Amino acid sequence: MRGALAAGVLFTAWHIFASFLWIGPVTPLRELVPGNLLTSYMIPWYGQSWSVFAPEPINGDYRFKVRALVANEDGSTRETEWISASDVEMSMSRHNLFPPRASGLGTHQASLLKGAYDRLSPEQRTTASLNYFEGDAWLGRMQNAMNEQGDDQSLVVAYIVQERYSDAYSTQVARAVWGDSVIRVQFQVLRQNIIPFVDRNNPDAVRPPEQIADTGWRGLITLPQQSDADFADVFRPAFERLEK
Repeated sequence: MRGALAAGVLFTAWHIFASFLWIGPVTPLRELVPGNLLTSYMIPWYGQSWSVFAPEPINGDYRFKVRALVANEDGSTRETEWISASDVEMSMSRHNLFPPRASGLGTHQASLLKGAYDRLSPEQRTTASLNYFEGDAWLGRMQNAMNEQGDDQSLVVAYIVQERYSDAYSTQVARAVWGDSVIRVQFQVLRQNIIPFVDRNNPDAVRPPEQIADTGWRGLITLPQQSDADFADVFRPAFERLEK
């Protein structure tokens, strides 16, 4: 009994200390925690976000849409309809006092991709809208094309990283909905700002138009430690409930 009590006290002390280091400004105190231990402990379960507060609170909604090219049994192919993966995930948190972590994956990735997309040049955005899926190096070919269209290659790297994560997420969404016959995927990220604060009481006010990060067809990507089966076990039931 004393051992369990002592373990509980030590864990509580560690959690408070780790949270203090994570929430507070970066100081040499963080060096007391070796390697990547602090980040590994805090993310994804205890991560803190101050984006709901001034001076720049969240002022828009994100959506992550996916469609796929699917092989039919007769050898032909078909393009599916678009589905909003973020809406499916958000439905898991509606009227739920204990929403799963999975309820915000699509929205979070949509925000990351849109941010990286917005920093690209107009020419690079045009390249992003093209189809890249043939062979094993299609993502590298897109990166090379974007590098030739701008001077800051770090912005291209940042975008390609988010393309990779978005593609891997879209691949799992597509397989969860349409099965293993998925050949390639296309994803689209949309942001829509809320009605400006100064117009909040105007009954005729309408939300600004959607801002779209337009991307072409992509090959399939599976990242290490991804599980199509586990993802489908969570995503597929929510999708079917939303479709009813």
